Amino acid sequence: MKFLVSIIILIFLQACKQKQQPIKITSMENTDAKNNPYYSRTDTTKLNVSNDEWKKILAPDLYAISREAATERAFTGKYNEFDEVGDYYCAVCGNHLFRSTSKFASSCGWPSFFEADKEGVYYKRDQTYGMDRVEVLCKRCDSHLGHVFDDGPKPTGLRYCMNSVSLEFVGDSQK
Repeated sequence: MKFLVSIIILIFLQACKQKQQPIKITSMENTDAKNNPYYSRTDTTKLNVSNDEWKKILAPDLYAISREAATERAFTGKYNEFDEVGDYYCAVCGNHLFRSTSKFASSCGWPSFFEADKEGVYYKRDQTYGMDRVEVLCKRCDSHLGHVFDDGPKPTGLRYCMNSVSLEFVGDSQK
């Protein structure tokens, strides 16, 4: 019995000595864009790409949110509590959407902005789930980004409540 206990203790001590794998820090860079032939931060040409084609190109979470209007869980997005200076682009096509100077802490669980790039987004009435909301979509690729509400701060009074998955951030220092 003592032998068995000694072996168990030895195994436990060896396991404790093993190096822990470093925690992987997720980059703010959209690595999926490298495999996306439609992605461009300079081309504003309207895209006409089928959902079948997008499904082959996009990561599953990005596809679900951008093409099927899913929503990421509140307080889980990488840009929810993020305050770097720069620009936000569509993670699907690279279209410019927001400037960081319009971002504010709304405490709603998603990154929020009080103003969008007028050339970057368009709006559609959304009456899903028994609610009457205004959906925000990318003007270049028609991807779902989130919703806009009229309870935001001045000067616009709007709150663009966006999914972090739908966004890509590029800091001013990276340009």
